[in-house]
Amino acid sequence: MKIIVTSDTHIKSTSKKQFPQKLLEACQTADLIIHAGDWSSPEVHTALSSIAPVKGVYGNVDGEDIQTIVPEKEIIEVGGYTIGIVHGHGEKKTTEQRARDAFASNDLDVLIFGHSHIPFMRYAGKTLLLNPGSPTDKRKLPYYSFALLELGKTIECKIIFF
Repeated sequence: MKIIVTSDTHIKSTSKKQFPQKLLEACQTADLIIHAGDWSSPEVHTALSSIAPVKGVYGNVDGEDIQTIVPEKEIIEVGGYTIGIVHGHGEKKTTEQRARDAFASNDLDVLIFGHSHIPFMRYAGKTLLLNPGSPTDKRKLPYYSFALLELGKTIECKIIFF
């Protein structure tokens, strides 16, 4: 199963043309798209949903229009794996720690979070921690990014920089 993971798109209103071409091309062959929050408008959800099924959560910049579409955090089962999704915003602690705390009582194979716009991938025990960065707002980083997560007999993941 091929999953495109993105976060922090921050697109206020959209048509597919406003998404980076690299992200759109990757989504075309995806079985699932996961968005870890800060969509900024429901049109982002609609546009991505027209390409592939979408799961996601809302972030700190998302208003009620997004909050009625997606939850604050979610656990999904995909290809025999358990995936937790949360944006990771809040006070005190690091984004990673807030994300881990959100699922402290859950046994996850993958924990996806966003918020910092900083791409991040590492294991904590048996759980893959993944922040895909942002495909539209790289801040002071040299590249935009999203992630490709492939679930089969093993978990394969890479961050796509562009």
